[in-house]
Amino acid sequence: MRRVIPLTLTALAAALALTACDDGGSGGPDGATSKAGSGCATGAVALEVGSASVAPAAGDTGEVPVSITNQSAPCTLDHFPGVTLRQGDRSVKLPAGEGAQAQTLKLAKGASATFTVSYTRGADGDAKALDAGTMEVTLPGGGDPKSFPWKFGPVAAKGDSVNASVSAFQQVGD
Repeated sequence: MRRVIPLTLTALAAALALTACDDGGSGGPDGATSKAGSGCATGAVALEVGSASVAPAAGDTGEVPVSITNQSAPCTLDHFPGVTLRQGDRSVKLPAGEGAQAQTLKLAKGASATFTVSYTRGADGDAKALDAGTMEVTLPGGGDPKSFPWKFGPVAAKGDSVNASVSAFQQVGD
């Protein structure tokens, strides 16, 4: 008499066999993880401030786009970018925009992403406003901050901070 292996046992064996397959580069023979999933660092990407939608008068809002182009091995953008506005010794790290949802983006070499700094312009001469001279950008993957001139006027105060925030990373292209 012949015994029949139940179909569920066969399916389970097939599933276990598939999970043992190599994914083509996630680890080496010593079990080391590849760098393909490491975070994008400022030294491995090109950062550029694009044409801003400048707030022309106090109380108006403006947006400053920042593009990121990967120039190295594949990397990952996760969480939010770090942006700090500086006026002399005073510095303010900008929070994520209200309701912004972080997403994880994988960037191949040559691929691009962007994020936006949104701000409300403050009045000239307002002691509570931040008349920033520079904007420093950091990425979750580390690296030294990259500085850009802030040419968009004073940023309005909001409580003990400023009325500005950063968006989540967005993929550029397909």
